[in-house]
Amino acid sequence: MSSAAEKPLTGAALAITAIALAMGTFMQVLDTTIANVSLPTIAGNLGASTDQSTWIITAFVVANGIGVPITGWLMNRYGVVKVFVLSVLGFTIASLLCGLAWSLESLVFFRVLQGAVSGPIIPGSQALMLSVFPRERRTTALAIWSITTLVAPICGPILGGYISDSWNWGWIFLINVPVGLVVAALCWSNLAARETATRKLPIDAVGLGLLVVWAGALQVMLDTGKNADWFGSTQIIVLALMAVAGFIAFLLWELTEEHPVLDLSLFRERNFTLGTIVFCLGSGVFLANMLLIPLWLQTQLGYTATWAGLVSAPTGAIAVLMTPLAARLMRHVDARWVATIAFAASAVSYFMRANLTADASFMAIAIPLMVQGISSGSFFIATISILLDGVPQSKMPAAASLSNFARIIAAGFSVSLITTFWDRREALHQSHLADMTSSFTPAFNNVLSSMQDMGLSELAAKGVVLRGIVGQSYLLASVDMFMISAWACLAAIVLVWLCRKARPHDAPALSD
Repeated sequence: MSSAAEKPLTGAALAITAIALAMGTFMQVLDTTIANVSLPTIAGNLGASTDQSTWIITAFVVANGIGVPITGWLMNRYGVVKVFVLSVLGFTIASLLCGLAWSLESLVFFRVLQGAVSGPIIPGSQALMLSVFPRERRTTALAIWSITTLVAPICGPILGGYISDSWNWGWIFLINVPVGLVVAALCWSNLAARETATRKLPIDAVGLGLLVVWAGALQVMLDTGKNADWFGSTQIIVLALMAVAGFIAFLLWELTEEHPVLDLSLFRERNFTLGTIVFCLGSGVFLANMLLIPLWLQTQLGYTATWAGLVSAPTGAIAVLMTPLAARLMRHVDARWVATIAFAASAVSYFMRANLTADASFMAIAIPLMVQGISSGSFFIATISILLDGVPQSKMPAAASLSNFARIIAAGFSVSLITTFWDRREALHQSHLADMTSSFTPAFNNVLSSMQDMGLSELAAKGVVLRGIVGQSYLLASVDMFMISAWACLAAIVLVWLCRKARPHDAPALSD
């Protein structure tokens, strides 16, 4: 590695480069959620069903999940800067094609392309952000990176809903084009001279092939399992067997391969192993609940896509304010304490949400999300500091790739589990409530009589009661999820304290 690459940036060059790297991350993370609330609009315009339109999300997630692991090899082979910039340009071109798509099939194909080429963006931006800042300001670098990864998934539904309501859906993807071009130009001009050392390592073709099989099968299974009735479907059973068999073969191969596509030796480090588990658990719970709240608001409380997104805005606002404070705190306090604060705040937020009612006001829903912002502002910076502690600089790209790949797999599980859990718990609660609303129940008959006295017909009165039962059932299902999330966050605190105390951020860097 050249001396220019080892020396941190300063002044305006540091600020501009940090913003450009952050915007690259923001752009990629935004696209994981921006299309979620727009699927009905896209499906209608392209002449497809809503169920078919879910492949717009699935295609991106599967391709991105497969693209992330090869990042470590690409960066070792061609250099971190070059791979990151080319990835941003590829993502920009794919976004343009998505915005110009003329059919569902073409859009899904371009989303696969978009997800595949974007794999190096997040680990690349993370590795470069850490390299351009001096070690004593490493927490500042992580803070900037954390803000973008937190705010982007919150902005996604808001922007997606607004664009769908006000403009053509294609702008959901076209807005990436000018941002991507600027990010690529700034990063190349400021970082080209700082390219990392390269090594001509052979690519692990067998490992990559096995990874494509098991990760692809797993993601498709998780994304389509709910609509296919899970293991009641032959297709899901086949995908599950492919995922399990492929994973076992992949694990055996990678443990004996000299140049593996995923460096599993990193898991020998206690902090990396436990830190990655905590990272995945916290991210999975957060993303699952970020999906649940808008879903509940739109389907049960009558919120529009835009307003359902705006409810989550306080989380991002508080997180932006908290992250610099968390970064400053990390210079003087054990990272495990900061992670504990993050998970404790999340637990409080979920316990508060467990007290929501079916007629909860906007502020009643928003206040617990403000508390969540305290957690979000400190979670990423603390957990990433813990899991990267002890990782040599030369292995940073591989560590970033592996931890982010694990996060993507965890996100797939969490989103799939929460949607299935929510519907099944709703059915259970509805059956219990229905037992109390039969014609043999005096209270039910009294309610019907009261409604009929107000001018409703018997059929209309029963319809009102049924709608109330469904709404209450989904509320109770949501409360169940909030309680599970709260206890999961408290359990994560135990895992945090099983980690070794991270080295102070002004300590000398490990030699490579």
